[in-house]
Amino acid sequence: MPSRRFQAIPTLIAAALIIGLVGCEKKEQPKAPPPQVGIVTIKKQTVPYTYEAVGQTAGYREIDVRARIEGILLKRVYTEGKPVKEGQTLFQIDPAPFKAALDQALGVQAQAKASLNKATADRDRIAPLFKENAVSKKDFDDANAEYDSAVANLAAATAKVDEARINLGYTNVVAPISGMASKINFSEGSLVSPSANGGLLTTIVQLDPMYANFSFSEAEKLAFQKGSASGRLILPEHSRYKVSLRLADGSIFKHSGVIDFSDSKVDPSTGTIKVRAVIPNPEGDLLPGQFVRVVLDGAQLNQAVLVPQRAVIQFQADKAVLVLNDKDVVEPRVVQLGQERGNDFIVISGLKDGDRVIVDGVLKARPGMPVKPVPAGTAASATAEAR
Repeated sequence: MPSRRFQAIPTLIAAALIIGLVGCEKKEQPKAPPPQVGIVTIKKQTVPYTYEAVGQTAGYREIDVRARIEGILLKRVYTEGKPVKEGQTLFQIDPAPFKAALDQALGVQAQAKASLNKATADRDRIAPLFKENAVSKKDFDDANAEYDSAVANLAAATAKVDEARINLGYTNVVAPISGMASKINFSEGSLVSPSANGGLLTTIVQLDPMYANFSFSEAEKLAFQKGSASGRLILPEHSRYKVSLRLADGSIFKHSGVIDFSDSKVDPSTGTIKVRAVIPNPEGDLLPGQFVRVVLDGAQLNQAVLVPQRAVIQFQADKAVLVLNDKDVVEPRVVQLGQERGNDFIVISGLKDGDRVIVDGVLKARPGMPVKPVPAGTAASATAEAR
């Protein structure tokens, strides 16, 4: 009996397999339709071209306020870090020694005037006598020499008075320009002088307008020239770019300006060309020394290819998009990307006019897979992306 039971087992297994295969054939489902994806068709167009570089702000004019005479600094008569007006008194240097020097010069001048008056009278008296041969020629020459000497002495004395008066005026140190005054470099009671180390009292910076200094490389300059020569890059007339500043928080400064200087040589230490823009700053929001992003608008890129940013995927070490061939089969395409334009990228290479790029449903599409294309943004493509 046991041997018969074991002999029946293979028969039972074979029967079970047959039944299972028959059941599988009955449950086989038809193939699923290809997934729907949203596509855009590449079309070349002319788009604005923006150049962006790192820059730094600087005062339109930065003036060192220095002592022009040697003396004791009596007091500061402005508020540090606040605006000052042109001609406003900033410092007062002890005027006493300079007032005394002026008084002394005035005294010498008075003596010179008296000497001139006497010399003039002597000359006038001796001139007619000389004509009548009543005095010798020596006396006549001596009188004229005394007169000429008196005139010269008065001129020298007058110059000393002017010098003393100017030095006295220098005891009031005034602002040469309007702007923002920095902190004082010497405390009251210090001895200041016109020397290099002893005369810098403070600095005034004109804040309206402001300079924005930046630079671009020699390679970028050549690329601009080649693009312009080929007609692919359309530069603004007379290179009148609109210059905007992007601040540290990413916002755009509310006033825009223009380029007023571009160097004619390449800096050999950096390989860059220096450029400067003038930016209005009526409210004084910009300060010297700020790092900003300088944005140049006004150029246009001709025959540009744009692709939505959401269509771009990372493909190994490259950026790629998924395109459809003429049989609606997915193919990967490596692309080289340029600037961002809103929600799009400018494509430097990898796509051509008429290419169909998958935008919606990228995660469902696989290379070599047939798909059903619909216009991007439709309900069907949006559902495909969600799934």
